[in-house]
Amino acid sequence: MTADNGSLSPDNGNAVAMAVLNAIQNPVVMVDAAGLIAFANWEAEAFFGASASHLARHNISSFIPFGSPLLALIEQVRERRGPVNEYRVDLSSPRLGQEKLVDIYVAPVPNEMGAVVVVFQERSMADKIDRQLTHRAAARSVTGLASMLAHEIKNPLSGIRGAAQLLEQSAGDEDRALTRLICDETDRIVSLVDRMEVFSDERPIDRMPVNIHSVLDHVKAVAKAGFARNIKFSELYDPSLPAVFANRDQLVQIFLNLVKNAAEALAQHPDGEIQLTTAYRPGIRLSVAGTREKVSLPLEFCVIDNGPGVPSDLLPHLFDPFITTKTNGSGLGLALVAKIIGDHGGIIECDSQGHRTIFRVLMPASKDISFDAAPSETSTGNSR
Repeated sequence: MTADNGSLSPDNGNAVAMAVLNAIQNPVVMVDAAGLIAFANWEAEAFFGASASHLARHNISSFIPFGSPLLALIEQVRERRGPVNEYRVDLSSPRLGQEKLVDIYVAPVPNEMGAVVVVFQERSMADKIDRQLTHRAAARSVTGLASMLAHEIKNPLSGIRGAAQLLEQSAGDEDRALTRLICDETDRIVSLVDRMEVFSDERPIDRMPVNIHSVLDHVKAVAKAGFARNIKFSELYDPSLPAVFANRDQLVQIFLNLVKNAAEALAQHPDGEIQLTTAYRPGIRLSVAGTREKVSLPLEFCVIDNGPGVPSDLLPHLFDPFITTKTNGSGLGLALVAKIIGDHGGIIECDSQGHRTIFRVLMPASKDISFDAAPSETSTGNSR
């Protein structure tokens, strides 16, 4: 095996093996007996920020922090001639970037004396899924709060508003402004409670196979006709994507909310752009509580903007209720998005670095149903 991707001995078996390794979404490298990186798949090239041919000229120690436990793991595997797993290994460095927390699998390579294969699994996705489950718990707590508020607050508010309207009839001009203020404020509180009541809606979702590209095109059209009329849009769609098993109206609600947030973030940016992307990403699986079943979430839908980004201290709590950066925001929009996606069996995450913010939605595909089963909708395919 050599360092150049695709340059193994040119028999068909090695060509297939190479294609399989390059299709893996995790960085994979082979380290030879001398410590040189003898092979790196495409994900490994992106992980280390160097081509396979460049990696081949250097020892693995040149690309990881000094004193990293990875070197000890490699030696341990060579001595034991058996695989080893290590979790939450910190590879953060100026070269690899900050917060490079990974799980590592190291195994010996048969018939290659002293050689080992190393597979890196970045912890960021696992940690984000953990946070997403926490967000669902937070949404459930808001559900109970919403039910209580609807009963305990809306009834007395209607009485306060009615009393203010009676006073307004006999009040002077100056006092009438005060009674009008009472009515306006009670209406605002009722509106807030109504929004929270959405969290207490536990009715089964009416779902069917949905073409996500049709949904995104509809959301884009609504945005361009209103709040995002001056913002540039671009699309990068996977035309072969299977249907998502979801409620179409709720998907529109989700992505309208995300696109509106992106548009508001770009309000002061003349070169603002929102990109909508879809892709098939196998490998993300969630365990179902109380069973051994694992649900695959291969469908990835992203809303990307080049705005100022999300403050780092806010990022871990972005989908919690009442968290907002908007002056007049209630902090319920993204919490509601997370609840709807969670009700569909999916997850949502946010990455924000510099002038690039990505809201990524991962959802299950519709079982055994493709777009052909829904003739009323058509895929838009790749477009720009």
